[in-house]
Amino acid sequence: MLRTTAVVLCVAGLLAYFFSERAPSIPSATIRHHAKTRARSLPPRPTTTLPPTTTTDPGTLPQTAVLPAASSPQLTEEMAALWSGIVSGTVTPALPAFFPSSAYAQLKTIANPLSDYSDRLIAEYALDIEAAHALLGPDPSAAVLVGVQVPEQYAHWVPPGTCDNSVGYYEVPNSRVVYQVNGQTRSFGIASMISWRGNWYVVHLGAVLRSTTGGVVDDPEVGTGTPQPSTTC
Repeated sequence: MLRTTAVVLCVAGLLAYFFSERAPSIPSATIRHHAKTRARSLPPRPTTTLPPTTTTDPGTLPQTAVLPAASSPQLTEEMAALWSGIVSGTVTPALPAFFPSSAYAQLKTIANPLSDYSDRLIAEYALDIEAAHALLGPDPSAAVLVGVQVPEQYAHWVPPGTCDNSVGYYEVPNSRVVYQVNGQTRSFGIASMISWRGNWYVVHLGAVLRSTTGGVVDDPEVGTGTPQPSTTC
């Protein structure tokens, strides 16, 4: 009986020694170290915070001597805004097509240019939009804008010192707003557009020099019409 017990204890001791040699324990500190290493290697979580966006008013930037193109995405957007104002008969939708007030403040050497801008230029623009709206007939929403023809051959540089201007700009007269109503092509003019930093903007819609206090439509015609040269600034 004693021999059997001694043999069992001997075998148990040999097994314990055998497994301790084959599978050594890993210190807990080493496990924590590897866990930290794996955590640092994970990619960063995506953020849902969008970067801030800024919109710079072009009128606050200095003028350039770039001649605007006769067509551009910005001009297309401006003319769409002008047409929206004409269809509705209100000036507010058409303001994106008009020369920026901040640029006008840079441009003019007169006293209170912003007052002149709002009291004269924008007021006349509003009257001319109402007059063009009436031209569309009893259902203005049925009129469809075809496009705006800019006669770039008549574009000319207006130098500083002319017409109370402190900086120069390009001016193009008598562009044609072409539209269709009841299947007929019609058009009218934009009396004057001037440039700021390589883009055209409306500055006088119906007339540059006015003989009336009401709204004016520049040269309405059946068909696309014919632009005419002008030397006004």
